[in-house]
Amino acid sequence: MTVRTLTCQVESVEDLTPDVFRVILEGRAEAIAHAPGQYLELELQPDTWVPFSIACAETGDGRLELHIQHWPERTHSARLRELLTHRNRLSVRLPSGECTLPAGRPEPLLLIAAGTGFAQIKAIVEAALTEDPDREIAIWWAVRERRDLYAETLAREWALTYSNVTLHAVVETPESELESLPGIRWYSGRIDEVLADVLGGKPGSLAGREIYLAGSPGMVYACVDTLAPLGLAEHQVHSDVFSYAPRVPFLPLPEGDPARAPLTPGEASSVSGEGES
Repeated sequence: MTVRTLTCQVESVEDLTPDVFRVILEGRAEAIAHAPGQYLELELQPDTWVPFSIACAETGDGRLELHIQHWPERTHSARLRELLTHRNRLSVRLPSGECTLPAGRPEPLLLIAAGTGFAQIKAIVEAALTEDPDREIAIWWAVRERRDLYAETLAREWALTYSNVTLHAVVETPESELESLPGIRWYSGRIDEVLADVLGGKPGSLAGREIYLAGSPGMVYACVDTLAPLGLAEHQVHSDVFSYAPRVPFLPLPEGDPARAPLTPGEASSVSGEGES
């Protein structure tokens, strides 16, 4: 799709937690067309655009949903909150991103998100279930504290409504015991370590799955390294991180391999004339 710049109406701004708020924008339906998994950019000031995942599949109603984490100490974050609160129209540039869900594919989905990375996963889930309500979907959502599961009710509703959808919540530092609830499976710790514990004893469990990762470069590559021994292939895993912070080699080298160590995320762009090991 061609990237377009347009003006959207700010329909609503709603606090979901003390740190995360949801924004609904409205524009011409044909102008805001996008694929599930893509992102848009909001203009904060001339020549300053900030990207956010689109948190909804396209429905033709001319609405866009965003989940935004508010960081009071960050200039851009404070400026954005001010704009959304006091202005009713914003300049928007979309769509961008190649981490999308293709139509007409039947493969089971493994969706792994951290924090507001859930926004991108939400759009993918909505599109997948609309196209095929029986498609197998496993959602892993990692947060620092229980309160950060800002859309827990919605995610649990998917798991309770569709027997083919499972929801796994990973809370890094739970303040109290995580109570048993229908539609959700609880884990404590870091997402990569939990994945290693839960999936580590199941070689080949990734075969035939399409995997989407939404989070920081550190989180994404930690999950890639955890899944690699289970037979992860580069073609089956997708993330926006691979575009803006590529790593060479993509998969970790076997332990003890004498070849050079993998580059850290982002170093690949500064390397020239060097082949992959």
